[in-house]
Amino acid sequence: MSVKESGVVDAIGVEKGSDAVVLTISDHLEWDHDNEHLLTLQDKINRHLAFIESGELLEKYPDAAGRPVRIDVVCKYAPSETALTFFSRAEAAIRDAGFSFGWRVLAA
Repeated sequence: MSVKESGVVDAIGVEKGSDAVVLTISDHLEWDHDNEHLLTLQDKINRHLAFIESGELLEKYPDAAGRPVRIDVVCKYAPSETALTFFSRAEAAIRDAGFSFGWRVLAA
């Protein structure tokens, strides 16, 4: 799966320890100056929120019932300053929707 496939949830699982359901976005793109990458990522995140809020998450993954939900972005490349600002704003919006957000750079 890929960040470019906006209508697809790349991975869903339950995190050991926190018991949270984690929807993972696999982001293999380099950060660009035109912010096309950010627009692609924003679309993917918005689609994930719609997937959760519409109830489709519970339909497709019944184990999500009663668990906290987090959207995670796993990046191949370290984020730019613009991306860090975006992540901060995304985290606030997702938190306001009742979910959590995280991101990390995949270890090389």
